[in-house]
Amino acid sequence: MLKVVLITGISGSGKSVALRLLEDTGYTCVDNLPVPFLQEFITRSVETQLDRVAIAIDVRAPGDLNSLPGILTQLRNSGVALRVIFLDANDHTLKQRYSESRRRHPLTDRLRQDNQAPSLQACIDAERQMMAALREQEHVIDTSDLAPGQLRAWVRDLVQADRAPVVLTFESFAYKRGVPGDADLVFDVRCLPNPHYDAELRHLTGRDEPVAQWLDRFGSVQNMVDDIASFVERWLPLYMQDTRNYLTVAIGCTGGQHRSVYVVEQLARRFSHHSPLLVRHRNQPPINPVP
Repeated sequence: MLKVVLITGISGSGKSVALRLLEDTGYTCVDNLPVPFLQEFITRSVETQLDRVAIAIDVRAPGDLNSLPGILTQLRNSGVALRVIFLDANDHTLKQRYSESRRRHPLTDRLRQDNQAPSLQACIDAERQMMAALREQEHVIDTSDLAPGQLRAWVRDLVQADRAPVVLTFESFAYKRGVPGDADLVFDVRCLPNPHYDAELRHLTGRDEPVAQWLDRFGSVQNMVDDIASFVERWLPLYMQDTRNYLTVAIGCTGGQHRSVYVVEQLARRFSHHSPLLVRHRNQPPINPVP
């Protein structure tokens, strides 16, 4: 069966990085495909017996973006194995990336009035409005503080996940960098004892055994893990009855290094029976980074 991955989202959020990763892993990739050609391209891919294709569609693409959600629904109803990944980033990060690359926003000419170019912020605001309906329906990855290697690893894990009613993701993050925009449920574990203040543990992470053993000593830590696990276990069936395909549970501490990482690892063990299950550490390098 043909496997289709659609990469979309906000300009400057990392779509090129994601598409290159898919190309490197054997996908036939098409960038900037016009929306009206999507169904035809997938039909031809089936006829030519391609097994994996990846498509990037965003505001650069000619055609009516408003029709894209409906087209995706039709494709899914027809049995196409379709996974859509919506990449996003906060305004500050987008402006910084445009400044570093010195590229123009793709909406610059389209929004030009009286020969006056719009501001970058105006272009970003307009793009968010154009993409809002699609963002609400698909799996979102907030790339604001992700290194390219992390994004590649996350996309790789996501597209390799088997189809299921809900892809359950546990994700750690640092509050000092802000709550990630891709979170559905957010839990704050900053109230727990902090290994940062132990000089022998400061340079380690919540994935390291000495940190885990240190945190295991505190009843409050285990109570927090139990409470979060009970909440997710209780409400996950209702999320699975909903139309959503993804549920991201974000666990935050101050630096995203010790407590949140430990809690995510514990939750992943508790829910190891759920498939597909993904684990992400937003402020940690990937365990097996993609070259």
